[in-house]
Amino acid sequence: MKKLLFLTLLAAIGFLPNKSDAQVSLSVNIGSQPAWGPSGYDHADYYYMPDIESYYYVPTRQFIYLSNGNWTFSAGLPPRYRDYDLYHGYKVVINSPEPYRYYRDHRVRYARYRSYRSQPSSLQPSGALCR
Repeated sequence: MKKLLFLTLLAAIGFLPNKSDAQVSLSVNIGSQPAWGPSGYDHADYYYMPDIESYYYVPTRQFIYLSNGNWTFSAGLPPRYRDYDLYHGYKVVINSPEPYRYYRDHRVRYARYRSYRSQPSSLQPSGALCR
């Protein structure tokens, strides 16, 4: 009788609603970072490139730059920077939404990195230009 009561109680407990609030969120975009991106980061949303005062949005692989006073989203760099060497230019990793809204601050803050060429890229080919 005790076994039957125990099994009934155990079965009843098994049918009770069980609420679990555990959540796990992991965001790693190692595979989607471009080969010319800076090494040493396991996550990057945006890069700011002081040499050309432009951004790169990693998830959509788009460059963001000012054109006639408006922010332009493009798969390629603007024509005036078509010969810019993405592998050797300095990139600042920014993980906040819409960093171009703070462009004036970034332009001043990272001005010292213009023409800085010592930042290692993920894959740094010798003498390669990326258009």
